[in-house]
Amino acid sequence: MRLGFLAPVLTFAVIAALMLYALFFLNPKEIPSELVSKPAPEFQLEPVPGYGPGLGTSDLKQGKVVLLNVFASWCVACLAEHPLLVKLKQQGVVDIYGLNYKDKPDAAAKWLTRHGTAYTRTGMDLKGRVGIDFGVYGVPETFIIDGEGRILDKIIGPITEHDLETRILPRVSGENG
Repeated sequence: MRLGFLAPVLTFAVIAALMLYALFFLNPKEIPSELVSKPAPEFQLEPVPGYGPGLGTSDLKQGKVVLLNVFASWCVACLAEHPLLVKLKQQGVVDIYGLNYKDKPDAAAKWLTRHGTAYTRTGMDLKGRVGIDFGVYGVPETFIIDGEGRILDKIIGPITEHDLETRILPRVSGENG
């Protein structure tokens, strides 16, 4: 009778311990990407309406480090990082390409009109297929891509000043200087 009582208690204790470990010791921004050091997946997308030509893999192979930023008009965190991306564009630090993820074309165009664009080119990933190929967990995510189109790093969540200083700028300056 006592063993039957202990099994649920022990199961609960193990589950609680695992959850506490995940809560205090795992950082969701450090989820490893299987694509780091590999070529960016092949794709070709139509642009956000009114925002230039579309976006494809060949656009990411510029002979210098570029960013591919996954965003959507419905994404609150995308709005939080957007001013930093616009600032990067204005300073000419790095070319940024926008992958609009599972969004309505008109909504994406209105969002870019309202908040300004940071993107050299945009691509509409209407069904999320390209995002799946890149291993996107959600938006925003940003990929740092080298001059030959290889993925150097993946930043999950909104880009911060810390990400800019420790992950993006060192790669941009290392590639260009």
